[in-house]
Amino acid sequence: MIEPGFQPPCSVLRGKLRSVSERTSLAWVPSILLSPASSPRSQADDTDDGPAPGTPGLPGSMGNPKSEDPEVPDREGLQRITGLSSGRSALIVAVLCYINLLNYMDRFTVAGVLPDIEQFFDIGDSSSGLIQTVFISSYMVLAPVFGYLGDRYNRKYLMCGGIAFWSLVTLGSSFIPRERFWLLLLTRGLVGVGEASYSTIAPTLIADLFVADQRSRMLSVFYFAIPVGSGLGYIAGSKVKDVAGDWHWALRVTPGLGVLAVLLLFLVVREPPRGAVERHSHSPPLNPTSWWEDLRALARNLIFGLITCLTGVLGVGLGVEISRRLRRSNPRADPLVCAAGLLGSSPFLFLSLACARGSIVATYIFIFIGETLLSMNWAIVADILLYVVIPTRRSTAEAFQIVLSHLLGDAGSPYLIGLISDRLRQGWPPSFLSEFRALQFSLMLCAFMGALGGAAFLGAAIFIEGDRRRAQLHVQGLLREAGPADDRIVVPQRGRSTRVPVSSVLI
Repeated sequence: MIEPGFQPPCSVLRGKLRSVSERTSLAWVPSILLSPASSPRSQADDTDDGPAPGTPGLPGSMGNPKSEDPEVPDREGLQRITGLSSGRSALIVAVLCYINLLNYMDRFTVAGVLPDIEQFFDIGDSSSGLIQTVFISSYMVLAPVFGYLGDRYNRKYLMCGGIAFWSLVTLGSSFIPRERFWLLLLTRGLVGVGEASYSTIAPTLIADLFVADQRSRMLSVFYFAIPVGSGLGYIAGSKVKDVAGDWHWALRVTPGLGVLAVLLLFLVVREPPRGAVERHSHSPPLNPTSWWEDLRALARNLIFGLITCLTGVLGVGLGVEISRRLRRSNPRADPLVCAAGLLGSSPFLFLSLACARGSIVATYIFIFIGETLLSMNWAIVADILLYVVIPTRRSTAEAFQIVLSHLLGDAGSPYLIGLISDRLRQGWPPSFLSEFRALQFSLMLCAFMGALGGAAFLGAAIFIEGDRRRAQLHVQGLLREAGPADDRIVVPQRGRSTRVPVSSVLI
């Protein structure tokens, strides 16, 4: 389906806009990933867990054939199946939310000090855009690896190792000399190792702890960390740099918090049985400035960060609640709500950029509305992915989702937007206004891409019911794997039926 963790395709360029008195907005590029995973059959698929299970949380009569509606385990049933109390399960989700927040804080800490990084390394927009491009490229390349591992090995230890490595590399990136910009790019690429090990695995743990509406609520809480972490990272990066007088210290905050994350993972999180809840028995220094200028700059950073936090929380909660209510009457509610959010956000994000020079108040208002609508799909998309893929393949599906969504979205967009900005400025006389206009025009491309993402969700709504039904029947044991023997059709030949390979039939 669609990447749940939508990210600003030019997030590393956010810091550039701090030097512009009229603030602009960032549009987000959604990307496309459709169909359940079709990876080779894993050993976990061959287990015999008794009677054909029903899959909870789906509308209609798609549960056990002997029951009109699939049975959803109650609190005691979940505790018996997972071996964890409801309090322990909630605590595990809290730890996962903390780590997810930390991941996004690290991403946007770089954006918060980007002008200082550009000045320190003496680079332009296109080169600074490479910082995010290298990170996302590494992230999407490694995601399938950890998706494969996450479906087969202990997820807790995979996350512990990845986060420890990510913390060490992030800390090392704060000691790079100014003549080694390539080394900064390398370390940001290595950070993708840790984030890939977490983002592909953590949602599957939540899926194995909760079902139906409980799962949707917990996923909404988990994905609250995306906007909150993004806003906190942007604010914290700027604030730590101002307090310490050196942007390098901004990169030394999250590694310390990462050590705490590893300890919490190791001590609190327990590995739940895969799919058990769905198999229940039914069968450099800055120049001195005035105090007033400092106050205005800090206020702009704070306002933008607070808007990101608030709109994310509001949008995620609003999207989940609207989708949950509409599911009762429309089984295609999830992709339709996501489509409405993206299509509705595009004009507001475009207007926020168009009004950036004329009215900062109008810009903030349009950003608020646009980002709220954008945030509506984060938790919903994660829920879609989890109910169209069988439990033993969810980490792999998360990995492919991350690869395709970032490949079509924010892997190359920071560099592309920075490159467009640099090319536009080449034809204009050098001035502060030309820099602002070039970046403003290049960012407008993102609003149009958001509309394409909404159209993709409308297309997904056509197929969502069939994908969900096939995944549920597979979990129930009512739909077996297709093998070589199934790659045949029956055609009449001289009055009788003959089985021949499909590949031999020309249409």
